[in-house]
Amino acid sequence: MSRLDRPGGRTGRERGSPRPAAGDDRGRVLADRLARADRSRTFPPLPLRTGARGLFAESWWGNAWLDALETSALDSARLDRGRIYARDGHVDTINVTPGRIVATVRGSRPRPYSAEIRLQTLSDQEWESLLDAITAEPAQLAALLTKKLPGALAEGEVRLLPGPGDLVPRCTCPDHGRPCKHAAALCFQTARLLDADPFVLLLMRGRGERELLDELSRRHATLPARETHTDAPGPAAAPAATAPGEPAPTADATRPAPPRGVLARDALADRLRPPLPPPLPLPAHPGQPPALPDAGHLPFDAAALEFLAGDAAARAHTYLSAPGPGPGAGRQPARSPFPRLPPWEDAIRLAATAHPTAGLTSATRALYRDLAAATDRTPADVARAVAAWRQGGPEGLALLETPWNPPAGDFDRARSALTAADLPVLRPRHNHLTDPERGIQLRFGHDNRWYPYESEPGAEDWWPTGPPDPDPVGALTTLLAR
Repeated sequence: MSRLDRPGGRTGRERGSPRPAAGDDRGRVLADRLARADRSRTFPPLPLRTGARGLFAESWWGNAWLDALETSALDSARLDRGRIYARDGHVDTINVTPGRIVATVRGSRPRPYSAEIRLQTLSDQEWESLLDAITAEPAQLAALLTKKLPGALAEGEVRLLPGPGDLVPRCTCPDHGRPCKHAAALCFQTARLLDADPFVLLLMRGRGERELLDELSRRHATLPARETHTDAPGPAAAPAATAPGEPAPTADATRPAPPRGVLARDALADRLRPPLPPPLPLPAHPGQPPALPDAGHLPFDAAALEFLAGDAAARAHTYLSAPGPGPGAGRQPARSPFPRLPPWEDAIRLAATAHPTAGLTSATRALYRDLAAATDRTPADVARAVAAWRQGGPEGLALLETPWNPPAGDFDRARSALTAADLPVLRPRHNHLTDPERGIQLRFGHDNRWYPYESEPGAEDWWPTGPPDPDPVGALTTLLAR
């Protein structure tokens, strides 16, 4: 008798247990992603508030938010400076998540500060009470959908608006005021967000707009069934008798069916789509990335991220500036003007373009030390490679690290040309022509150009110096004149 025929036999999962469906797992993953996205909203910098000398907020709930700030502030002067910062556009992108509002605020220093406001979220029991109150009064939901906060809801059993001391400000600036002017500016701009959308306040308290509307829709769909079940007791509510032999109706059969929706793609299938707008004109120069706050708790180097963003913008500008295929060429895959580089070469390219001047500053020394540690090289190796890249790009770096044997031709004729020009005699080796006593050297590249190098006499410590030249006489003459 096989294992499958034995009592209690198993085949790797319990007999009769349902096989998990892959679609269910994907649905749960998608729902989890949507829930996380619904609980985080990012707002671009708000436009300047010109002429706002009186009340900063326009709605009663926006002013109630500012009342909570002003009644707990220890210094009114900081509030005034924060109001000016907010009005003049010093607050950058604002991110709102449950219990937390964060933004970068530009102050008097070049690098902005990271300001933060914390607010206690509601408990699950408080949310249940709040949702029950909205479900019982449809006018409250209607007001929320028109971006208005009903007073009865905000000041009901569960208090939505903060009171004195509920707003907890934090900032990376050296000012320990509560709040400092940067956190105060963030509070003033948050009041403007609340003016436009009270769901921002509900998100601060713990739940996103889509999540709340879905739950309220479910509650409203099941509300008539609950009212019928509770308001019709007695014999009239008894289930109808069933004929002999017919199964009695189950609880699922008497439960109202959930509302059915329509897929967005089906609803929009027959709608005409307007044409895409024409592309914007290419600016004359690539833009500069915004400065990030220099905060110790960031999991990355803010200056390095700014530099990478600037490099990406410059390369994108070069890519878009490249001439495209002519008319009638058809759709062809775009070819990048930037070849794919190994990590070492790309690191040197970045270092060479980060600070295009040849001088060593504290910033370049720190950059070279970091690159040396990351690539298992010395800072001198990095500095020499950067000089080679600035001299000739990828070919200059290749000549620094790898000698090669050129074929007979231009390399052999170069020695005769140098002798005819009454220049020093250079000793050939591979693609190098060297005078170790003078500390000068020419390297012949694959691009048929001569790359000058110099060293301390007798030291054999060669460094790229000067631009390459297709004429060996011109390259050596320039090198001797240094």
